[in-house]
Amino acid sequence: MGCTSCGTGKPNGCKSNGGCSTGGCNRLNVYDWLADLPMDDRANACRILEVSFNQGSRKDFYRNNTANIFTKGDIIAVEGVSGFDVGTVNVTGELVRLQLKKKKVDENSPDIKRVLRLATDNDIAKWKETKLREKQVLIRSRAIARQLKVDLKMSEVEIQADARKATFYYIADERVDFRELIRIYATEFKVKVEMKQIGARQEAGKVGGIGSCGRELCCSTWLTDFKSVNTNAARYQNLSINQTKLSGQCGRLKCCLNYELDTYLDALQHFPDDADVIEVAKGRAFLVKKDIFRNLMWYTMADSTKHYPLTIETVKKIKDQNSKGIKPEALETVEIVSGKPKEVEPEFVDVVGQITLKSLEKNNRKRKETIGKGTITDKGTANRRQPKKTSSGRPQQHTQNQKNNSKGNNNRNRPPKKGNA
Repeated sequence: MGCTSCGTGKPNGCKSNGGCSTGGCNRLNVYDWLADLPMDDRANACRILEVSFNQGSRKDFYRNNTANIFTKGDIIAVEGVSGFDVGTVNVTGELVRLQLKKKKVDENSPDIKRVLRLATDNDIAKWKETKLREKQVLIRSRAIARQLKVDLKMSEVEIQADARKATFYYIADERVDFRELIRIYATEFKVKVEMKQIGARQEAGKVGGIGSCGRELCCSTWLTDFKSVNTNAARYQNLSINQTKLSGQCGRLKCCLNYELDTYLDALQHFPDDADVIEVAKGRAFLVKKDIFRNLMWYTMADSTKHYPLTIETVKKIKDQNSKGIKPEALETVEIVSGKPKEVEPEFVDVVGQITLKSLEKNNRKRKETIGKGTITDKGTANRRQPKKTSSGRPQQHTQNQKNNSKGNNNRNRPPKKGNA
């Protein structure tokens, strides 16, 4: 099976060994974990297919009334607007019923369109031709919108496989009157025009990119449900309200601010709500932040910048005293230990011969002494014969007779010369 999500059609198009089952380059891909299970009752099996379009940026449900059995990755022709469209099967079988329940779609709804057939070579050729045309249409549509001075940004164009309909995705901050724009588009491109407004988060998901965390954007990989994010999510998590750090590539607040928000809200239930200001003898103490990891509440006095960490029990006690008109003398702070205590290094016992540095130095000294006496030499000099010393301590010299005898011995060993005898 080729790479169905990145549109290459090659076995290794997206470096996922021929299949995008994990959703590596297709955020709308679903892993069918029920595909290998045997079906007992095929008569009651789900006849709805989930089909993805435009390289995985859009998907919809279609009813399979044909006698064909389709599997994940098959390219099929489905019913379109006054014609047909070509898509890729994303999910089949019982898992589609879970997707229908998630999307709140009735399985027996008459609005679900039909699957026509398995895509032929002519269908695929025409489909690829229209996909190549989409970039040119997008550039031309932006130029026309600029000429008409329409306040919108054209993000993407999707043309139906039979080139009878085109969907234009745009972004606009305010309501736009594009009736004249639609008439020009229909005349220019010879298609039925449909305009769809999307948000900045959807556009960032279509464009893609790398986030500040170093990973691919969530909106372009797996996130499909975009929830509203406000600054209260940052306040509950004790984050500084810095618009530059909290904003994503779409210019809106990062979607990941909502990921741990429920955990923080559950932890903040144990903290008192009406403890923003407490009174002591020196004056009023104002709440700075709540530390859910240590269950502490940090306060500061009006006339100083020092922060005082208080436990939840201490704050509740002071609030009860303030309600009775009692002001404590001082704040009972908690000592904060910074960092982890140093671990004591274990003592290791030497069990290999009780070797110490002193014993090694002693052995090295003995070796040097033996080398100086001549009993041990380096690099094979022990095999050499040392000259004998005389009684005076000087090395013994060879006499002239010994030299002559040595020469005679050498001549004796030489072969006879050739010549007259």
